[in-house]
Amino acid sequence: MEMSDVMKIIFLGDSITDAFHKMNVDDEKLGNGYVACVSKMLKEQGRRDFIRNAGHDGFTVSGLLRLFEYDCRQYEPDLVSVQVGCNDAALFMNTGKTLKQQEFEQNYRRLLERIRTETRAKILCMGPFIFPHPLEYANWIPVIRKIEQMEYDVAQEAGAVFLPLHDRLNQAAEEEGYDAVTTDGTHLTRYGAEIAAKEWVRAAEEYFW
Repeated sequence: MEMSDVMKIIFLGDSITDAFHKMNVDDEKLGNGYVACVSKMLKEQGRRDFIRNAGHDGFTVSGLLRLFEYDCRQYEPDLVSVQVGCNDAALFMNTGKTLKQQEFEQNYRRLLERIRTETRAKILCMGPFIFPHPLEYANWIPVIRKIEQMEYDVAQEAGAVFLPLHDRLNQAAEEEGYDAVTTDGTHLTRYGAEIAAKEWVRAAEEYFW
């Protein structure tokens, strides 16, 4: 697509994507996280894309599948961004229900397959991340890494672009201080959201326009 083309972009995800967007009083309802930062950056480039924040607090990949028609398909998007995995990791860490028992990989594959076959959209998959701050989250990192690998593999199968974020965000946290990047070890500060948004825009520029 040319830079002048207007794209319909849907952001699917959990609370990291949601970022309290349903509480916004403005018409765009993009929240205060990386989706709003992406929108601002694209507008500064002169783009006028239709952007919809379809993030839901607490969602796992099965939740994204359940609301796919409502959140995504009906809008006939050109580009779908998928960010999910932290709550799936939490389910495992807090209950012992493994990723296999959750059917995480199968559900992630089903989600990308539905996007690929039921819409005309390209797909950008954002990898999961977590910070060892508080330190107890260090125990989550192996699970996050496993989810990251699963998402990468499925994205490759589906012809989607995969954007890894765990290392990039943790590098920034080590350089700037964890409190500069994350509010609680899983969610992003405005600065952290801007880092994620810059990585998203860079990937979109490389692969989609």
